[in-house]
Amino acid sequence: MATSNKPSKGFWIVGAIALAWNLVGVATFIGQVTMSPATLAALPPGQQALYAQMPVWIEASYAAAVFGGTLGALALLLRKRIAMALFLLSAIGAALQFGGVFALTDAYRVLGPSSVVMPIVIVVVCVALWLYARRCTARGWLG
Repeated sequence: MATSNKPSKGFWIVGAIALAWNLVGVATFIGQVTMSPATLAALPPGQQALYAQMPVWIEASYAAAVFGGTLGALALLLRKRIAMALFLLSAIGAALQFGGVFALTDAYRVLGPSSVVMPIVIVVVCVALWLYARRCTARGWLG
């Protein structure tokens, strides 16, 4: 089966959505790591305790997830093969981040059962973007 080097219109849509999605993640990350003491003090006591319990490697995993995903989306839009590796870094970072949060802190008890929904969605999206970049590479769209 012959493949075209020209990506479909859907490629550009997925790339733009991936970039927007990951930029929201970057904004959320920056908001969390630059939270003022006053803002932290305004949170309920259980959430304050969660921030105090958070190991540094979870923050690093969070950074890898959001910045890896953002760079992956940019690389995808620039049609660079490195998008695959960056999306994989993002997926691993997200899985480590959320796995650590729920395994090593009281997040589930403090935030409740619904707190696992968004992390699952995020990890699934990260893996889907990695698989999409693999497919784009196989089609010859990324070089």
